[in-house]
Amino acid sequence: MTTLFYIAAVVAVLSTLMVVTRRNLVHALLYLVISLFAVAVVFYTLGAPFVAALEVIVYAGAIMMLFLFAVMLLNLQADSPLRVPRTAWLGPAILVAVLLAEVIYGLTMETQPLAGAEVGPQAVSEALYGPYVLGVELASMLLLAALIGARHVAARTSDEEDAAASMERSRAAAAAGQHSSAQSPAAEEGDA
Repeated sequence: MTTLFYIAAVVAVLSTLMVVTRRNLVHALLYLVISLFAVAVVFYTLGAPFVAALEVIVYAGAIMMLFLFAVMLLNLQADSPLRVPRTAWLGPAILVAVLLAEVIYGLTMETQPLAGAEVGPQAVSEALYGPYVLGVELASMLLLAALIGARHVAARTSDEEDAAASMERSRAAAAAGQHSSAQSPAAEEGDA
């Protein structure tokens, strides 16, 4: 398992380096998903299969896919080309192949984890809500503050857009009023 641990750690470091060096945001997020899968393999080799499953389901599965789809849907006017060259998929394909081979090897071989004992759901919950309960509560308050701040920023942006649209409509109405009043005397002279 020591070899599997180091291979997964190298894949995690390489894919994380690719995250911070990619210019295309979608490619960076795909590398981040690979990095999170590699961290899950690291947790598995350390004897924490429950934490590894949570890493895959929560982070790589739910949150990162939400980020990826949000970026793909909202980035409609990107400067990136419509067609991605085939060589762009070589790096992620190699890293995923290494992780897949490592997981298959780790699941089929009867080896002991590095840590000695497995960490189950009960041990995780006792640790989170025992000595670390203050950290868990502080993290939840921090996430709540971030959520309120994001809502406030989004509402302010929406209000600013509404105010700008209202100003533009009033300018257009004023310009149309001036244009029609300028034509009225000329039209009256032509009728006389």
